Amino acid sequence: MSQNKPPFSSTAAATPARPSRRRVLQAAGAAGLASIAMPLFRIRSAMAAERSLKILQWSHFVPSYDTWFDNFAKEWGKANGVNVVVDHINIGDLVTTTTSEMSAGSGHDLIELGPEAAQFMPNVLDMADINQEAGKQFGAPFFVAERVSRNPVTKAWYAFCHGWTIDCGDYRQSLWKKAGMPQGPDSWQELLEVGARIRDEQGVKVGIGMSQELDSNMAARSILWAWDTYVQDEWDNVVLNKGVFRRRAVEAVKYMTDLFQKAMTPAVFSWNAASNNQDLIAGQASYILNSISAYRSAQQSKPDIARDVFFTGPLAGPNGTRWANVHVLYNYIIPKFAKAGEDTAKQFILHLLKSYDQAVYQSKLYNSPSYFNTAVPDGERGYDKVDGASTLKQLSDAWFTHDPFKLDGEADGKLASLKSATEWTTNLGHPGYSSPAVGEVFNTFILPNMMAKAARGDLKPEEAVDEAAGRISKIYENWRKRGLIGGDA
Repeated sequence: MSQNKPPFSSTAAATPARPSRRRVLQAAGAAGLASIAMPLFRIRSAMAAERSLKILQWSHFVPSYDTWFDNFAKEWGKANGVNVVVDHINIGDLVTTTTSEMSAGSGHDLIELGPEAAQFMPNVLDMADINQEAGKQFGAPFFVAERVSRNPVTKAWYAFCHGWTIDCGDYRQSLWKKAGMPQGPDSWQELLEVGARIRDEQGVKVGIGMSQELDSNMAARSILWAWDTYVQDEWDNVVLNKGVFRRRAVEAVKYMTDLFQKAMTPAVFSWNAASNNQDLIAGQASYILNSISAYRSAQQSKPDIARDVFFTGPLAGPNGTRWANVHVLYNYIIPKFAKAGEDTAKQFILHLLKSYDQAVYQSKLYNSPSYFNTAVPDGERGYDKVDGASTLKQLSDAWFTHDPFKLDGEADGKLASLKSATEWTTNLGHPGYSSPAVGEVFNTFILPNMMAKAARGDLKPEEAVDEAAGRISKIYENWRKRGLIGGDA
């Protein structure tokens, strides 16, 4: 794998220190937290006044996690005199539901979003204090956690990111082995060439979506990044329509057109968030971009397929660049209308952090922690004890080397390719921060629509890129006028 340059953090100096940008990021995040002069919250006084906590979050892709979480939250409530109510909805409905609650000025006290949290910034309580407290108790988080929780323009912490999910490639080893590549593809070019051959010779397609859903959104960004181009730069300026970035974006769109014509079917234009999972489990996809949730589902319903599913990191682009999005985020916000005391909500979040090894286990290793020391295996529940950890790799040596959830007779070490995930995982808005503008571009599916219009032949690749860039620029202009993003006017 080629070495990517870790993203630049705008909380650091204006001129990035090239030798070790990730260290600059982590140091800058820690320094930003240390400078916060917010008083710590007091749970006892809050509980004396408020006796309920209503939580809204998305229905987990590993259903057993929701069963565990609901009981976990209610048990905490009983121990602390708080009536905890947890509601789950489809991840695709979170933004509209949250928007409705914000408009009505009532609803849940704690809402779990993803990168969309930034767009609700004017309507949420500041979470600087809990980010500070978590840093004190558990050390510096994975740099993405700050990128999706803090606005470097306003300096406000609008959210708290307790965890995230690895976005990997899932492939059927038997199909790729027959095609001469048992380890699966390592580059987008190999996916095109060998994936096309698998479709023609074995009748199984590649499954990369180009529709208005989560995985298509993620795939479009990973492909752009692999071609060394971006929607924005580090300072919130739109660059998709500028110079070399536009030329590279056009090439990336041409690639997706080629991949569709040679290795896929028109079904990818109407997929929902479950479609690539379903195709993989049904034996109709040779390769998809997803998390390990499809594999976990296959273990339950199609064990023979599950035994054949293996994983890759992100694929390399023409120059060897490879990045993956955080697949999903666990990003809590507290609306200003929340009836429960904000201290109650924040104390619950800290309790969850202290038990994050359970969250990892109960999600069947789907959840990864933002704070690595919160999920140190304790020798229980089927994985080896680890004395301490400050990186995901130290933790994943225990989790992913010997998967406690593998089937009888299934190959060991199948998740080993995920151990290096923090080296190639970044956030929406890369190489900058997530922001309200980034969230709106994501929620309006501009990038997968750009790919689809070219692949279907509705627009030439150049026209598709220019149309998308025009829409994106208007979104950025709107949020810039409100003073919530940086960049040039």
